[in-house]
Amino acid sequence: MAALSDSERKKQISVRAIATVESVSDLKRAFNQHLHYTLCKDRNVSTTRDYYFSLAHSVKDRLVARWIRTQQKWYETDPKRVYYISLEFYMGRALQNTMINIGIQGACDEAMYQLGLDIEELQEMEPDAGLGNGGLGRLAACFLDSMATLGMPAYGYGLRYDYGIFEQKIVNGEQVEEPDDWLRYGNPWEKARPEYSVEVKFFGKSVDDPNKQNKDGKIWVDYQRVLAMPFDNPIPGYNNNCVNTMRLWSAKSPMDFNLKFFNDGDYLDAVIDRNIAENISRVLYPNDNNFGGKELRLKQEYFLCSATLQDVIRRFKHSKFGSREVVRTDFSKLPDKVAIQLNDTHPALAVPELMRILVDEEGVDWHTAFDITQRVCAYTNHTILPEALERWPVTMMENLLPRHLEIIYKINHFHMEYVSTKYDNDWNKMRLLSIVEEEGEKRINMAHLAIVGSHAVNGVARLHSELIKKTLFKNFYELWPEKFQNKTNGITPRRWLLLCNPVLSDLISDKIGDQWPAHLDQLGNLKKHANDPKFQREFMEAKSQNKRKLAAYLTEKTGVNINPASVFDIQVKRIHEYKRQLLNILHIITMYNRIKNNPQNKNIVPRTIMMGGKAAPGYYMAKQIIKLFNYIADKINNDPDMGTKLKVVYLENYKVSMAEMIFPGADLSEQISTAGTEASGTGNMKFMLNGALTVGTLDGANVEMAEEMGQENMFIFGMTVEEVEALHASGYNAQDYVSKNPELAQVIEQLSDGTFSKTGNPDEFKDILDNLLYHDRYLTFADYDAYIMAQDKVNATYMDQALWAKMAILNVAATGKFSSDRTIAEYGREIWGIEPSWETLPEP
Repeated sequence: MAALSDSERKKQISVRAIATVESVSDLKRAFNQHLHYTLCKDRNVSTTRDYYFSLAHSVKDRLVARWIRTQQKWYETDPKRVYYISLEFYMGRALQNTMINIGIQGACDEAMYQLGLDIEELQEMEPDAGLGNGGLGRLAACFLDSMATLGMPAYGYGLRYDYGIFEQKIVNGEQVEEPDDWLRYGNPWEKARPEYSVEVKFFGKSVDDPNKQNKDGKIWVDYQRVLAMPFDNPIPGYNNNCVNTMRLWSAKSPMDFNLKFFNDGDYLDAVIDRNIAENISRVLYPNDNNFGGKELRLKQEYFLCSATLQDVIRRFKHSKFGSREVVRTDFSKLPDKVAIQLNDTHPALAVPELMRILVDEEGVDWHTAFDITQRVCAYTNHTILPEALERWPVTMMENLLPRHLEIIYKINHFHMEYVSTKYDNDWNKMRLLSIVEEEGEKRINMAHLAIVGSHAVNGVARLHSELIKKTLFKNFYELWPEKFQNKTNGITPRRWLLLCNPVLSDLISDKIGDQWPAHLDQLGNLKKHANDPKFQREFMEAKSQNKRKLAAYLTEKTGVNINPASVFDIQVKRIHEYKRQLLNILHIITMYNRIKNNPQNKNIVPRTIMMGGKAAPGYYMAKQIIKLFNYIADKINNDPDMGTKLKVVYLENYKVSMAEMIFPGADLSEQISTAGTEASGTGNMKFMLNGALTVGTLDGANVEMAEEMGQENMFIFGMTVEEVEALHASGYNAQDYVSKNPELAQVIEQLSDGTFSKTGNPDEFKDILDNLLYHDRYLTFADYDAYIMAQDKVNATYMDQALWAKMAILNVAATGKFSSDRTIAEYGREIWGIEPSWETLPEP
């Protein structure tokens, strides 16, 4: 019997979510009501987008009761709450994730089917909520999912950008950016909460308090005000009726007008000037690892921190004690009720902002306030690259946030007194540990501020956490070794297997039961089936279905005829030199040359090599890498000698919804950063969970993945961190590697003679070549030979399909550790002081 297509499978009612007649009829009734009464349409004028909105509202109806009940529980029980502050939340689409998590996907499928609608077509109408650049924002999204699934009282706080991460267009092989107007048609999932709007202050000056009400003796005056309006988004846990909240702030101009404008007849000017305030939440900054000097970015960071901290303090003060409401005034209890996690340095201003509120507004004395602040705050570091750490000019902060600069100076004063005592007035130690950098332009080091103001500092993979202790924050680790921890990243198995790969999910559930989406360690039970030929065939057939689906999608989008039987070799991530997309490109050219030299070779293993990711608009070298890849793709895909042996495809505008199709269809995952540069990676985990094998260096979380599955089930190559450090120390000469390797020498010759230029211009990629030969911090040529050997091993392994299937199954079976549920449980127990709860809340 022929295998069912995904579409045919979805026409069946899943045994894991049996839809009752009542639930289907209820959904159809709700769908009709929303179409008519919410959207004011009938079937004669309704569009597919209208049907999407009707379905989204119908699903949200079933979410809201759970949402209200959950928030009522947190209010009634008054637990300690987590506030996860992040400038990015890369959420993706909400519809299918919500249906799955609250257990109504089967009913929705059936209801839409009975109404003659294609639910997949409706899902495609939802724009990605792309409020993030990549890993950091997507991690935050996974964490929110896990906090809800673990029943933690938790809130995500971010900004409601009018424009998310830009839309990437590839025009003549080059990246062109277009705005992502994701709110153009509205967002059915959010609820505006204007009643909880707060004022955020900027500019002005700090002066002595004439009334001496502030124990620090200072007062902030002559400031400008901006309103922060919250928009709440429900975050459903998996199958437990728990729905937490992500609160995103939108900047609004204060409602009052300056009467002088009216008197002068400048009413229009008064209205137009409101836009200046509202620009704060207008657009997400693309990640270019260098935000220094951008005042709007600093405004965004403080706007987020101030609005969030005001909200946190309001919730803390207005609580319930027994059966009656009370107003808390004892702020020494704040660490018992509040845990704040700073997702990188972007929210580091939460430290001085909390101090300002406690000291200036609540009358807490300085040292008590700082003790409270340290016990409440914790900081996650996401990068070891020094240029990616934020440092803000003192002149800018003095102008924009004069009171906060004073507070930071005072924090640093007491910190320096401590360091001086600890190290016997060692001036160099004081310089290295200071929050204020004095060399050149005076700047505030935000990572140092976050470390000093927090009780815990963590990296995001074991290797990364060890490296920050040895290098980036060595002096702070020596000062406070007890502060430093590791929390290896994870991914939510709900979105990254159950949602995106129903074919494999069903196969796994048939084999080991259906509890694994909330207990991913149960995938370990697949190990005993790894040598079963029948299960291997079923596993590879599931992979084949996903590959055919991906191939059809890409052929439609790009016009490239893709061989579904080829190795789907995929690298998707931000385009950056340290991620070494260039090493991948060197292999593509090498493979091209080998086929050209012997087109009739029957032993060539066909490949489709795909790359996706966005380059920051101001990152010239990253844009050149995209251009080079696309020029090479154009040449290879139009060369008759290549046939079906080699195809090269750029995945334009890579985003969460595209990733949901790519990971299930991948055979090979490229994780090839220079050892010691990638903090963790989470794409590596998503590929692994969906049965792709990894070719990678011992970097980031790859190290722990190798431990979990066994290094024999990966294709590890290249230098270790220690070898990278030794090569840097002894001196790296790229030309040495070219002269020793004829294949590499040929590739370099082709890059320099115009082979891949559309006009034959030999200088087309001169900047890339010069960078590789003379300025390559990431030692690309040093790992070339080992990388080619690893790729040859990939080919040999793929020819043995039983071996490949066994390795892929063992990859899936070893992913239990990499659930974000495990990561969040560790944060809860070891940083926040909150025990995870697997309790299922009552049905509403």
